[in-house]
Amino acid sequence: MARRLYTLAGWLIRPLLRRYLKKRAKKAPAYLEHWDERFGDGYAPRATGAIWIHAVSVGETRAALPLVHALRARYPDAPLLITQMTPTGRATALQLYPDAEVRYLPYDFPRAVAGFFAAYRPRFGVLMETELWPNLIHAAHKAGVPLLLGNARLSDKSYRGYRRVAPLIRPALASLAGVAAQTEADAARLVLLGTRNIKVCGNTKYDFAPPAAQLALGRTFRTWLGERPVLVAASTRDGEEALILAAWRKVRPKARLVIVPRHPERFDSVAALAEQQGFTVARRSATSGPLADEVDVWIGDSMGELFGYYAAADLAFVGGSLLPLGGQNLIEPASVGVPVLFGPSMFNFPQASELALAAGAALQVADADTLVAEMVALLSDAERRAAMGAAAQRFTAAHRGASERIVDYFAERLADGVVR
Repeated sequence: MARRLYTLAGWLIRPLLRRYLKKRAKKAPAYLEHWDERFGDGYAPRATGAIWIHAVSVGETRAALPLVHALRARYPDAPLLITQMTPTGRATALQLYPDAEVRYLPYDFPRAVAGFFAAYRPRFGVLMETELWPNLIHAAHKAGVPLLLGNARLSDKSYRGYRRVAPLIRPALASLAGVAAQTEADAARLVLLGTRNIKVCGNTKYDFAPPAAQLALGRTFRTWLGERPVLVAASTRDGEEALILAAWRKVRPKARLVIVPRHPERFDSVAALAEQQGFTVARRSATSGPLADEVDVWIGDSMGELFGYYAAADLAFVGGSLLPLGGQNLIEPASVGVPVLFGPSMFNFPQASELALAAGAALQVADADTLVAEMVALLSDAERRAAMGAAAQRFTAAHRGASERIVDYFAERLADGVVR
């Protein structure tokens, strides 16, 4: 009954989805592309029987890479199908998985998801992190496609939200073939919601090795940025750049600020904001050599180069954390040996942030003014900065191996004969 009511509600809002996509397309035109896939039409699969990975956007798509490598080592002959929900996620998948079939996952309508399984007939599917779509999971079960939840996380906030719709979520979780949780706390919350088959395997984000090409790009960026110290403020969200720029203007550190907004549709507005604040601004998209001496702020308006920015940094600030948004991936800058700073809101990465702080790899700041003050202090203390960088690399190295553990666990959960 709960799923029927959910489906009815979905049909009622279906006309609004096209309006939503058109609205998003005003800032990100890619939202107008591939509508047929979003609504369950126009399937033309290159191959059936693929290993299917669903990763909603950029972070999940990147986190899936080491897991995909481990799955392909276990099942080398299987094609790869990757699905997303956002254009940035799709673009990331096309870059990271050039030989995969990349598609949007249809919205969670019964006919659309049933058509998806009929067309692609995946060997099995892995939903990354917390992608719980009741009709999709039901359709997979009906089609005989084993469905697993990989790198699963569930914050206390998300748990409280799902608990309010427990009659809808509980049957979906119970029908999954297996769940690989990031932490014991994630596993405990998932069990309370009805998960049956679950194992704590760790976080695949620790397994993502900085690509050599990105490290080389970082060296190029550093040459362009010159001798002044560099703070990279990455994955920043709407409202955070204004706070950081205002704090930066008060102090005017003898350093260069690199801002890499989380969403590409905001590149122009962030560049304009920095100029309005009185800074001399340059943009990655218009840079092909050393920056002029007067440039204060460099806008990282490019996709797929985040490791390059981190590799060029003396210090990294991880966005989504100054405002109550839960933070972004702090493991990436730590993996290249860069000291990490983040704000008070890290509920999306509770264990990673706690471990990084305990390891001496990171600092947590209360606000933008404190961020700039701590940055200035670190830049004046080379010994402390080097110690934090070394601790950052040890911290990430100590927690690797989740991808292999997940694949081993999934292989145990999949019945003999289902995966060959």
